[in-house]
Amino acid sequence: MRESWRIAVRDATLLWPKALGYHAPMTPKTPDDPARIAGYHAHIYYDAGSRETAAWLRQVVGERFEAVLGRWHDEPVGPHPISMFQVAFGVEAFAGIVPFLMLNRGGLRILVHPETDNAYRDHAINALWLGEPVKLKLDILPGAR
Repeated sequence: MRESWRIAVRDATLLWPKALGYHAPMTPKTPDDPARIAGYHAHIYYDAGSRETAAWLRQVVGERFEAVLGRWHDEPVGPHPISMFQVAFGVEAFAGIVPFLMLNRGGLRILVHPETDNAYRDHAINALWLGEPVKLKLDILPGAR
């Protein structure tokens, strides 16, 4: 069985998460209740060359959706090793915001994760990526592995 793989498809790259250290144990368990999700965060990553695109996306998301726009972080912060800002939104807004980000990310890399009581699993296991994943500093996050 392959531990990791990479497939290039037009302008996207599909990565098996284990290649970046993101994986969950494959053991039978009781299903996790989605009602535990208090909300979501979208971390939008940028660099000097894409900051203008990020600013446009941030403005449009703020105008169109019920969301809290976080500060610009031009330096690494927490588990995020590159520049980013955060968009926090409620469970009810997921179906509007996430498809909007999918279609309008302009090449930016975006991490979308739930907010539960386990920051490690939220960022490493129960997340979705739009664009190529960023290798996060997962070892600093609290929560059961």
